[in-house]
Amino acid sequence: MSQKGEIAGQACDDQTGMALDEVLAALESLGTERMKKQYMGRGAREPLFGVATGAMKPLTKKLKGDQALAEELMATGNYDAMYFAGTIADARSMTEADFDRWIDLAYFSMLSDFVVAVTLAESDCAQVVAGRWIQSDRELCQSAGWSCYEWLLGWRPDSYFEREEVLALLTRAEQTIHNSSDHVRRVMHSFVIAVGVSYLPLHEEAVATAERIGTVTVAAKKGTCALTPAAETILGMREKGKLGFKRKAVRC
Repeated sequence: MSQKGEIAGQACDDQTGMALDEVLAALESLGTERMKKQYMGRGAREPLFGVATGAMKPLTKKLKGDQALAEELMATGNYDAMYFAGTIADARSMTEADFDRWIDLAYFSMLSDFVVAVTLAESDCAQVVAGRWIQSDRELCQSAGWSCYEWLLGWRPDSYFEREEVLALLTRAEQTIHNSSDHVRRVMHSFVIAVGVSYLPLHEEAVATAERIGTVTVAAKKGTCALTPAAETILGMREKGKLGFKRKAVRC
């Protein structure tokens, strides 16, 4: 084991709970310049350590459910600490106001869509908050709302949803996707696929919606690129016998 790994491992083994400064020190010991550059290339900014998500798992297992610590970590503005906050948060204890505060702190898509949205998906207020954010005029609120629904569809049983509510979102996606920002367009495209693959009551409607939406283009390093058509992806999953896909958990 590397010296960095030993530091983090000892912190994890020796204490059932850890103070904020101890967790930050443990995370810093796991950081690498390579991961730091990778995260910054995706929109992260200083401060951050560059911790691979897999390297956090021993600490996550030890501190999972410590909501007070999660709140402290989220408030640091440190990307790795904020990501880690999502892995240990007690989502069921969080209120709408808590999630509104978290989305205000999420300054780029990896936080909004893969920390806040994922944590929200495990909460009791997920649909209410996600539905409200989808109607926001703020890009990261919108993307977090659509992302949360995508996570929900791929995890919760179909009986959890009201068919008409999901259909209304499908209609909204069709009507607004081409006028949305590049990032929101990507997430809405993924939402349509999630409906078609994971929510059987609207499979056929999702295919028809995807066909009407047609080609979805987003900005790329060199001009624009077209996403793989949603209908093609949904039908491909159907051919493979994977309709009705549900993951065992949202947060691993």
